[in-house]
Amino acid sequence: MKDVGMKPETLRSATATTSFHAPGHCLQRIADRDTEKGDPQASARIAGILAAKRTDELLPLCHPLPIHAAEVHFHIEAERVVIEAEVHTIGPTGVEMEALTAASMAALTLYDMLKPYAEAEELAIGETRLLDKTGGKSHFTRTLKKPLSATVLMVSDPVADGHKPDTAGRHVLEGLEKAGFAPVDYQLLHDDETQVRKALDAAIAADAQLIVTVGGTGIGPKDRVVEAVEPLLTTPMPGLMEAARAFGQRRTPYAVLSRGVSGFAGNSLVLTFPGSRSGAQETLAALLPSIVHVLEIHQRFAAHAG
Repeated sequence: MKDVGMKPETLRSATATTSFHAPGHCLQRIADRDTEKGDPQASARIAGILAAKRTDELLPLCHPLPIHAAEVHFHIEAERVVIEAEVHTIGPTGVEMEALTAASMAALTLYDMLKPYAEAEELAIGETRLLDKTGGKSHFTRTLKKPLSATVLMVSDPVADGHKPDTAGRHVLEGLEKAGFAPVDYQLLHDDETQVRKALDAAIAADAQLIVTVGGTGIGPKDRVVEAVEPLLTTPMPGLMEAARAFGQRRTPYAVLSRGVSGFAGNSLVLTFPGSRSGAQETLAALLPSIVHVLEIHQRFAAHAG
């Protein structure tokens, strides 16, 4: 199974359709809700909803998801019944397969309940396909439409002295490049508030659209990145780091120890990531869609003002 543990949970929905073809007298029984086995629409509806809820048991590589809503609708036409299944969840992956499975199971249930009234060649299940889906990367993009400049400041004495490899800052750097940020300046800094402040001032003066510090957000005596960043923020955006901590809290109880702050310093969006690789990875995973969105909005405002 694909690992979706680092994907943020979002509201997702999907609608799928299929069709059940049958002779006119069978379609009339569906309309009248009358077969020897009972109401075909009610039975097929329940079968479809149950199938949506148990798709992960039927398809071996599907993830189990909390199904917050599922419904099956029937539209009786001249030679067929069009079935639409709609499924909603809040989760790290979509519900396309749940909707497709629900529509398919509803059609199979109609077939089972109508087969006593027709020859085998008179009954058929038609094309099954996805009509639409919302949520996830299709609606919350993680890639810029056009490149924006960024600066990554890795703050750590062991890393700056060459005693420890920089896995956290490098992960952020690669993640931003993959998201379309360019050029991305990358610097190694000591745990020195004055040095960090100078690097921040230089990045802001250079009009870096995004500045990410990595490290220095804990409670140690040298963790002074927050103190360097906070006075520079002209438009604080606390919700960003609150979202990152909430995301991290579901993966480790230590996420609450980060004192990270965020906001605009002039035209630069400044974010303060934890210094551990896992902390930086989780923070980037949680915030990248929001980073892309807020920067693109900011660019539109700046262009309009100009």
